[in-house]
Order: sequence, then structure tokens, then C-alpha cells
Amino acid sequence: MAAAIACVISPAVAIADEGGTSFWAPGTFASFSAIPQQPPGWALSITDYYVSTSAGADVATARAIRAGRITADVKLDDASRYTDRHDMLNVAPSYAFATPVFGGQFSLGVTLAAGTDTVQLDQVFTGSLGRIGINRRVSETDVLTGVGDVAPLVQLRWSSGVHNWTTYATGNIPVGAYDVHNLATVGVGHGAIDGGGGYTYYDEKKGLEFSAVTGLTYNFMNLSTSYQTGVDWHLDWAISQAVSKDIYVGIVGYIYNQISPDSGPGDHVGAFESRVMGAGPQINYTVTNGPLQTAFNLKGYYEFDAAHRPSGWNTWLTVSFSPADADADKPKPKVTK
Repeated sequence: MAAAIACVISPAVAIADEGGTSFWAPGTFASFSAIPQQPPGWALSITDYYVSTSAGADVATARAIRAGRITADVKLDDASRYTDRHDMLNVAPSYAFATPVFGGQFSLGVTLAAGTDTVQLDQVFTGSLGRIGINRRVSETDVLTGVGDVAPLVQLRWSSGVHNWTTYATGNIPVGAYDVHNLATVGVGHGAIDGGGGYTYYDEKKGLEFSAVTGLTYNFMNLSTSYQTGVDWHLDWAISQAVSKDIYVGIVGYIYNQISPDSGPGDHVGAFESRVMGAGPQINYTVTNGPLQTAFNLKGYYEFDAAHRPSGWNTWLTVSFSPADADADKPKPKVTK
């Protein structure tokens, strides 16, 4: 089970930071994140990542400025709204090496993404001309389908009884579909480096598991907009309980917080430091068929306490394939004195 769930942690690509969202997709890590893959070898996860969010005038103004819909000296009325729905398919192959590195299991992976982003922007302008009040509403919908950016992943995992630790490094290679004049984006539009570490407690006899992974994201400047997002801090956590040999259920959550302000010549909205929290249920079902282990994982998050960032809900439906432990179902030899 741990081998299959380890594949769930591959990063998903989100949309551009200056609009209030991040390269790092909160919820990327979940249960069994720090447990080494057993047996080592190739693994593959395929994730349908669906997001439905909305935001107020602050995000709507930032997006409108970035896409050239309004000039930098215009601020939209509080009735303005920004909504975003994107559906991304993330394919993440990985390989865990049998030879230890620094006493731990070393693995390499990469996430390739493609999907559709749909953005609706309702711009509301109010003012007056003498004694005459002026109210104007402009609604626009933008849809973009294409290939996303590439996100490599390097990870080390250690295990000692019920305690497991991990450290990782990932990043964003901005090669996906991105147009500064579009409201909708599939690629991020800038490079990023992210790294951190985590811990998993797993008592196999009780079927109880707890995982927490934290990290920091450094965002490079978006050369198309001359905008550089500040440093992001994130914490993903999960608690699960096995209810049978093949099924576990639990809850997942995350905290995301930008800890330094945005900057650059293209920054026309100020610090724009964003934050959000999320939590929700998860369920996993694992099937072993000969040498192949397949896991089906569904988790969902409802977001709250958001600032300068669209919020709503998101779901992750993941199918993971990994080698099965050939000795798992063999009878244990009897110990005699």
C-alpha cells in the first residue's frame, strides 16, 4: 500500500502567482508521504485534479491588470468577481532505487500535465458625472486548453519502525501554454524551486497513519510581466485509518501562506501576500494482481480563511501503479525454540 500511495505525492501545476494562486498546489502531499517504496522500482500515478474557486475585487483587479483588460491605475468596484475552474490531468512516472543514498531510499520523478482552464471575470466600474451616477459591468469568459509545465521531483525517504522521514526538492520548468494576454492559463509562466521535508507515523498493526510535509517555494520573475511573487510556505497533512486490508479512510488538510511580498517592475497591486487553508475527506482502495499493485485514491478539500487568493474546493482522483511485494502474501515461517 505504501508503494502505491507514494505515487500520489507528485506535484500538480497551478496557474500564475500574480493572479493570487501559486505554482505549489496545496494538498500535493498526503498519506504515507515519507514511507519508502517497497519494493523499489518503477511506479506511475495518474491524477485528475479539478479546482473550482472564486475571489473578490482584489484578485479580479490583479488578473485584469495582468491581462491588459484595465490599466494599473484602475481599481475595480467591490462587486467585481473572479471565478476559475480548471481540470488538469497529471501523469507522474517515478523510479525508486534499491541502492541506499545517505542511508535512505532515493527516487526520481517528473510530472507532466495537460488540461483546460476556464476563467470568468466580472468587472464592475462605478463613478459619477456631475449628479449622474455611472455603473458599468463588463463580463468576459476565457477558456484555454493545452499542455502544462514540467515539474521534476527528487526525494529521499528513511524508515525506522513506525517512524519515517523524507526530504524532497521539486520545481517548475515553464514550458506549458501561457499567454500574458489571456485570463485563463495552463502553464505558470515562470520558473520556481521548492524544497522541504516531512514525517510519517505508521503503525501497521493498528492501521493508523499520520503524515505532515512542509516546504518553501522560491519563485523566479515572470519575464512576460516583470512580476516576481514572494516566497511561499506550505504545510500538507493527513490522518488515515485502515478499515480492512485493502481500504483506508481519513482526513487531509493544508495550510498555505505567502511569507514575503511580491515585487518587480510589473507589480501594480502591492505586496499581495496570499494565504489559504483547506481540509476534507479521503479514501483509498488497493488491489494487488500478481506483480502489479494498483491503488485508487480520492481526496477533496474545502478551502477557508483565504486572502488575496481564489478559494473554493478541489478534488484529486488518482490511480497509482507500482510493483507488488512478492513476499507480502507468503506464509511467515514458524519460530521454534
